[in-house]
Amino acid sequence: MDGEWLREFASLHGNPRSAERPTLVCFPHAGGAASTYVPMSRALAPGIDVLAVQYPGRQDRRRERPIADIGELADALAAEIEREVRGPYAFFGHSMGAVLAYETARRLRDRKVPGLLHLFLSGRGAPKPAPDPRDRMDTDAAVLAEVRRLGGTDPAVLDDEELRDMVMPALRADYRAIGAYEWLPGEPLDVPFGVLVGDSDPVVTVAEASAWRDFTAARTTVDVFAGGHFYLDAHLTAIARAVTEALEGAAASAGATSTSPVP
Repeated sequence: MDGEWLREFASLHGNPRSAERPTLVCFPHAGGAASTYVPMSRALAPGIDVLAVQYPGRQDRRRERPIADIGELADALAAEIEREVRGPYAFFGHSMGAVLAYETARRLRDRKVPGLLHLFLSGRGAPKPAPDPRDRMDTDAAVLAEVRRLGGTDPAVLDDEELRDMVMPALRADYRAIGAYEWLPGEPLDVPFGVLVGDSDPVVTVAEASAWRDFTAARTTVDVFAGGHFYLDAHLTAIARAVTEALEGAAASAGATSTSPVP
């Protein structure tokens, strides 16, 4: 896919995207890029197609101005997904990406766009009415210290001045966006949530992650994995299995509902 916001890696497994299969739209963490989800794409093929979000200011969009506002990002992504995604789909967001996946889902619900089967929310606590002070990074030094603490970024990138200068604009924007995020009250979504979290994540507890269940009227599952904020790398097989099972169940349920006779 050559769209502005979404990237696909079908060439990696020789399986072009099809509206007959569910599509998993993946939202990267702060400072992350679409390529973060190449392993997920491989693990889910051929049964589930993966589209990864490419935020402005990184990789092939590195010359664009990064967007430092969750609402603006969600507005753009909702419009792009409505245009580009056909057939049943689900969202997977990690850390900042979890918030963005949730806010994008809210916008699609308000626009009455059908097809969302499931929301997978990883490494992030449920929203709060006011910004979380732990997300506030006022200086480059604070941002870099947090990125080093959480892992997920090759230390060689942060230690090399030229490479660091290349990634800093995106990191600044992402941390500004998540640091200013305020949840606006509204009706719960009506889509199942799958919450995933590391048992030793330094920025979110299992209880904080579990609180996502209050933001949907549908079922919520919580899966806890050994590891920190970037537990995903060590548990990709288990995560892919959980995603596949959830989407198979959701698709079967949606199919049964759509074919049920009207009483």
